[in-house]
Amino acid sequence: MVMRCHVNCLRLRRRKLGKSDLEVSALGLGCMGLSYGYGSAVSKQDGVSLIRAAFERDVTFFDTAEAYGPFANEELLGEALAPMREQVVIATKFGWKIDPKAERGLAGLDSRPEHIREVAEASLKRLKIDCIDLFYQHRVDPDVPIEDVAGTVKELIRQGKVKHFGLSEAGVQTIRRAHKVQPVAALQSEYSLWWREPEDEILPTLEELGIGFVPFSPLGKGFLTGKIIEETTFDRTDFRSIVPRFTPENRKANQALVDLLAKFAERKKATPAQIALAWLLAQKPWIVPIPGTTKLDRLEENIGAAAVELTSNDLRQMHDAASKVTVQGARYPESVQRFVNR
Repeated sequence: MVMRCHVNCLRLRRRKLGKSDLEVSALGLGCMGLSYGYGSAVSKQDGVSLIRAAFERDVTFFDTAEAYGPFANEELLGEALAPMREQVVIATKFGWKIDPKAERGLAGLDSRPEHIREVAEASLKRLKIDCIDLFYQHRVDPDVPIEDVAGTVKELIRQGKVKHFGLSEAGVQTIRRAHKVQPVAALQSEYSLWWREPEDEILPTLEELGIGFVPFSPLGKGFLTGKIIEETTFDRTDFRSIVPRFTPENRKANQALVDLLAKFAERKKATPAQIALAWLLAQKPWIVPIPGTTKLDRLEENIGAAAVELTSNDLRQMHDAASKVTVQGARYPESVQRFVNR
């Protein structure tokens, strides 16, 4: 029997992101895939329906960015959440130079203070809100001192246009420098059983400073669900079609990790995806994963992960088994890798 979560079967607990007063559902919804990155965008009607279905199932934390679309995802989220604005937390991001003519609409980084202010105003309009709950720098811009970035967001907070400051894919020293200027409420970076680099330096630093952690791609861009196999093909508009980790030979090699999850899933009467998410939730009480999906049944499956209990013995066994699996392939192509971990 596979655990499924329907509207009234589970109340998602709340978690605080670090020492901030930002309280959110233990699992959020990453909205990018509704508009961008994983093939064709869903229709506006379907996107609105899914976002509202997540809210009905007790999800209160929704993640977007101006870069997703570009712009379309913020507009979708704004329409979907307008009726329940006071009951949700909306996170969006700045830091890219948007150019519709560029590949995927992104023409490099831009975190100049004047650009941050422009993005904030535009995002507020698209999201139909008067204050951004959590405003992340999407990627660290080496041409702009992080102190200037943090100072600009601090100014936006004073003006009442932003509530909390966040970083994404930032390195330890960048986090520390930013935090001195304006407390960082949350770091959003990739983290899952197949990308555990944050455990080395990032997680200890976040714990020390009292910063929450929001793992994106907590299901390995879908791979940890067990639904992607060696023979799976990706549309050219799907970002995974150019990711080294998703070549057929690497998928075949990395299947060992999915097999591991499947064994624990059978034991817990759950799914591999639920085990992967439950493992993340068990790492720290200030970790809030944001799995994304376009399908209602997957949304319910993901939410069901919050009801999966992993004992300390389960976690130890999973750690030991996963440490014997060497994941093959880089998580980003070279053209994208240069924008991470600064």
